[in-house]
Amino acid sequence: MSSRVDPDLLLELKDYGAVGAEICFNCGTCTAMCPLTSDEHPFPRNMIRLAQLGLKDQILESTDPWLCYYCGDCAGTCPREAEPGETMMALRRWLTAQYDRSGHSAKLYTSEKAVWNTILRLTLITVAAVIVFHLITGFDRIVTDRVELNTFAPVMLVWVIVLAHGAYLGYRILSGSARMFKLVMAPITAETKISLAIYLQEFKEFVIHFLSQKRWRACGEERGRWFKHLLLMSGYGTMLVLIMGFLWWFQTDELYPFYHPQRWLGYYATIVLIYGSIEILISRTKKREQVHRFSHPSDWLFPVFILVAAVTGILVHIFRYADWPWPTYIMYVIHIAAMVSMLDTEVGIGKWAHLFYRPLAMYLEAVKVRVRQEEAVSDLVPASTD
Repeated sequence: MSSRVDPDLLLELKDYGAVGAEICFNCGTCTAMCPLTSDEHPFPRNMIRLAQLGLKDQILESTDPWLCYYCGDCAGTCPREAEPGETMMALRRWLTAQYDRSGHSAKLYTSEKAVWNTILRLTLITVAAVIVFHLITGFDRIVTDRVELNTFAPVMLVWVIVLAHGAYLGYRILSGSARMFKLVMAPITAETKISLAIYLQEFKEFVIHFLSQKRWRACGEERGRWFKHLLLMSGYGTMLVLIMGFLWWFQTDELYPFYHPQRWLGYYATIVLIYGSIEILISRTKKREQVHRFSHPSDWLFPVFILVAAVTGILVHIFRYADWPWPTYIMYVIHIAAMVSMLDTEVGIGKWAHLFYRPLAMYLEAVKVRVRQEEAVSDLVPASTD
């Protein structure tokens, strides 16, 4: 384990949203109050101490920041009001940036100007792509006496672009995940060869935590947060599946009856996304929950993007059913620009990263436990003698 010291680490973490870590005297009250901590993972205390000492490499090798769901109990009982939960949150942002070798995530986390420049650039690229397409195909092809969305934006062409964009975003996530895997598993793989069977057997932990985030239910007294998160993610997941897997069915000029699955699936996702994003924004504005008392600029991106995407999406639907051509086409371009900006930015610094890295941390810890168990068993088996 490396003991290399970075004396500027605490200052660096402040750019990622750390509050009060420098005044913590490591009493351990936060760890004693945390319902998720254990002897093997005594957070937040150990993480704050490592940050104070500047032991960057030890933090990179740890999954502790991802095992924290920030219930707020630690902050509510801290005698120094050192906001340990915010330091854990800042460490998650910092780790996300460390997993990204391109440096793009670090730039977005630490510079609001970079965020706005990225959103503006992606919006202009999207609008320019639409204009170029119609310059090539001819603006006279745009139907203006009725709505023909698939003439304005051919669904199969859009779907190919969506899949290509999804592959690019997937590569970014997998690249960061591979970096995390290498850092976290380095201490144990340097001493022990882990069989593929163990990795495969424990992979269920990733799937379970990815789909349910079930560990959140044991986090603090407010169980409603887990349900709200699950509800929001169900709407987000529904819309993602419809767009990535069934765009040819979802983006159509055929007007389906109200009871058709295409409509009620879309309505469900839209209602959940609008409700969830507004609830988050109100809570962050009023600072009524511990987890929302301090908001890093990146914390606002996800709910704002979700709200804009959901509202513009339902407006496209309304305008299409009202048979208003130009409002439909213009709102469609705004909707696509919002979606592209959201996905590109969020994969770098937002909830998309948490959605993958947290269950990955659970999975890697499960692999470590299995390895230790097998080593313990092998130590108990007496060596054979000839």
